[in-house]
Amino acid sequence: MDAVFDRHQPTLAAALKAARERGYWSAYPEIPSGKIYGETAKGDGLASYNARLGKPFALSGHPGTVEVGAEVSPFGGALGIIYPAADVDTLIAASQAAAPAWAGASVETRVGLCIEVLTRLNRMSFEIANAVMHTTGQAFAMAFQAGGPHTQDRGLEAVAYAYAEMTRTPGQAIWTKPQGKGDPIVLEKHWRIVPRGISLVIGCQTFPTWNSYPGLFASLATGNPIIVKPHPGAILPLAITVSVIREVLAEQGFDPNIVLLAADASGAEITRDLVKNEAVSIVDYTGSNSFGEWVRRNAGEAQVYTEEAGVNSIVVAATDDFAGMCANIAFSLSLYSGQMCTAPQNIFIPRSGIETDQGHKSFDEVARGIAAAIDELLADPARSVGVCGAIANPATLARIDEARSLGRIVRDSAPVTTGDARTATPLVLAVDTDKTDAHEEERFGPIAFMVAVADAATGIEKAASLARRKGAITAALYDNDERRIDAAIAAFTKAGVNLSINLTGGIFVNQSAAFSDFHVTGANPAGNASLTDAAFVSNRFRIVMWRRPKAA
Repeated sequence: MDAVFDRHQPTLAAALKAARERGYWSAYPEIPSGKIYGETAKGDGLASYNARLGKPFALSGHPGTVEVGAEVSPFGGALGIIYPAADVDTLIAASQAAAPAWAGASVETRVGLCIEVLTRLNRMSFEIANAVMHTTGQAFAMAFQAGGPHTQDRGLEAVAYAYAEMTRTPGQAIWTKPQGKGDPIVLEKHWRIVPRGISLVIGCQTFPTWNSYPGLFASLATGNPIIVKPHPGAILPLAITVSVIREVLAEQGFDPNIVLLAADASGAEITRDLVKNEAVSIVDYTGSNSFGEWVRRNAGEAQVYTEEAGVNSIVVAATDDFAGMCANIAFSLSLYSGQMCTAPQNIFIPRSGIETDQGHKSFDEVARGIAAAIDELLADPARSVGVCGAIANPATLARIDEARSLGRIVRDSAPVTTGDARTATPLVLAVDTDKTDAHEEERFGPIAFMVAVADAATGIEKAASLARRKGAITAALYDNDERRIDAAIAAFTKAGVNLSINLTGGIFVNQSAAFSDFHVTGANPAGNASLTDAAFVSNRFRIVMWRRPKAA
């Protein structure tokens, strides 16, 4: 089985090198091109996706006593797929039975198998893109990249970190302690990797693969059996993932129940029972702060890794490219209709305005400039659908309606298209920080606040303070004053939030690159873990020693 590791060792070596150097590197091409994936790959992927609709999802040998499934595409139409489902006790028993053989496998066997899985998933990227698109509302191009290659890179990154941490300690060594004139004490010492136990991965609806793969592959590589609990509205992308893992496990002689799918139905979720089960030793969770807090309180002795909600901010102090700044912010606000954990919500602007390459701009001129850039970006209906996608959850549309009363409307939200798709463009509101704190709560979706503050320094202080108190995953600054930029770097670093400065081109505050960017820091309430650092993988296993005198 180590032949699988040998086959993928060059990929692992390149991933380890990229993680050390933090420059650009990707194992899986992000361009949905026939020249890369095959001339028929796009059509084949769509055909494979369509072939899954309206029928049971096959998971050979998977425990199940009932069937569930009620996914509806945000673009319109029910998927009609049903999945095998089992109660918690059945899932736990199957996971425990499969665990010993996987824990006893070598590091190389497990890591090689993980990379084989990722390689196969990469070949299925077009099918996965359709599955992600029609469960999350992401437009196809984004679903391909974020649901496919970018996700696969994050999975590989976790595997690489896991390999590095598991091989940091040798498997054995000879320990010799001098004893003066006497013979030295000589011991042979052996160390073994001991997994923590059952790993529960709780998926979210908006990014079912991107947010799940790091924890899933970190736990799998470190020898833990896994129960994957998808959101009831986005089961298919993770069901496909589980099916591929089980296929590779079976081919290599392992019990495929090392990885299980815990599908359930809205209103009858089994998440809480899984979290509270004493057999669960690791929990990876992405979602709201309220449920994240519940998970942390009720997970018992389990090691919990969370990515939760935050309030991301931009501070606009000055710019030498006003048009570029407005276009960049407009795209960041519009991308996937603001349904990204990295999307900005608050734009802090001095009441007196800012200095730009186009002269002084008042607060209202800055706000209108950003709103106009959104209008320009979304003027073409086809392009607007490609940027905004669809709204994953109907509750987001209700949230937009409620938000209209929270400030002065600079730009109203409206549907992107007619028809069955559930869509909305960004709602832009103007508020004053001295008169309201409505912007200090996360308003998930395409809702943005232009927040008037006394001056740029105050904007930096308020944005950083908000990150410390409520959590933030991203922050951005536009400024020409190096002393103020240094002060902002210090403030946001202390707040535990990653900062982007003066982005005006083809890179956006929303984006996070595997092997280079640490996604979430774990240093504020937006999450207690980072994707991906050593801390994310090293506590998924323990190192246990046995020793004895060395035979003469």
